[in-house]
Amino acid sequence: MSTAVLDTNVIVSAAIEPLGPPSHLIRDWVLSGRVHIVTSPAILSEYRDVMRRPKFTRYGFPPAWLELLSEESLLLPDQPEWPHVLPDREDAPFLSAAYAASACLVTGNMKHFPERVRNGVEVLTPAKYLKRLVTRAETA
Repeated sequence: MSTAVLDTNVIVSAAIEPLGPPSHLIRDWVLSGRVHIVTSPAILSEYRDVMRRPKFTRYGFPPAWLELLSEESLLLPDQPEWPHVLPDREDAPFLSAAYAASACLVTGNMKHFPERVRNGVEVLTPAKYLKRLVTRAETA
């Protein structure tokens, strides 16, 4: 089974665009139990805070599946401060959780996670991660 940390932008995109890679990833892989999601209190707090923003009201946020995703995730404790400076320090909990769980970090904001700050964590876009999952499933 594959393990991943989903950046908040992946969650938001999945809820807004039902036909895009983030939605396909959540609907067909995460909620079906074929991909295990890793979270932490800080990550869950960010998911919920972003989902409550007024600009997302028109999309019916939060999506019904968010609580299920949260309940079914592997909840790690918040990790120590990330040792490298990130372009957006609020992204550190996602990289820290991925590192602690030896998981892939899936994000639509690759520029927020430059190679030099990843400390060996693999970071992929939703489309590339989905392609990997499909390829593995076809060869299994």
